Amino acid sequence: MAALNDLAPVASVATVPMVLAVSNASGFNDLKTMLAHMRQNPGKVNLGSGGPGTTAHLAQALFLNLANVQGTLVQYRGTGPALIDVIAGTIEGIIDQTVTLMPLHADKRARAIAVSAPQRLPRPPDVPTFGEAGLPQFDLWIWNGLVAPKGTPRAALDRLAAAVSQVTDSPEYVERVEKQFASEIPSAADRGPDGFRRLLERDASRVADLVKSIGIQGK
Repeated sequence: MAALNDLAPVASVATVPMVLAVSNASGFNDLKTMLAHMRQNPGKVNLGSGGPGTTAHLAQALFLNLANVQGTLVQYRGTGPALIDVIAGTIEGIIDQTVTLMPLHADKRARAIAVSAPQRLPRPPDVPTFGEAGLPQFDLWIWNGLVAPKGTPRAALDRLAAAVSQVTDSPEYVERVEKQFASEIPSAADRGPDGFRRLLERDASRVADLVKSIGIQGK
């Protein structure tokens, strides 16, 4: 990740898990049923995303790879049209951020059947994790954090990280994050400069490998 050479990680503040949601018309009540159908009907299940190279596109490619099933990835010009087709039943499913899909689940306009969090989210609590659903290898999520310019003294980074921790440890912050269908960083070790850098480096390498595997070409 070239950007890491120009930045000094300070602290991660929250993660936004990915969620697999299906159309109410799909007949899939859980991940097991969906995967069984996909194995019996290779390539017949359509998954929508907001376009090539988006996080949703990468998540769906990873999902198909880990589950060892074939599906058709339908690329839309933006997430909105993909959501419309999921709600309408034109396509069977979508993998995207919780902040995008959980409101549809709450309103019963689509059905969330798995979330990539280490444990179930408090809102809504009825959506199982991918681990519970039978695909624990799928642990892709979006992280949010703070960075400083390259060369920022370590003492300054540590002071900033300590100030961030005071905020992220507060009940008020946790409540606001949960209302956005996000979750805290699962481990306190990931919050400081060193832990956040490890998180960035791990995901940069992982996503680079995934991009190569699905044939996305850089410009």
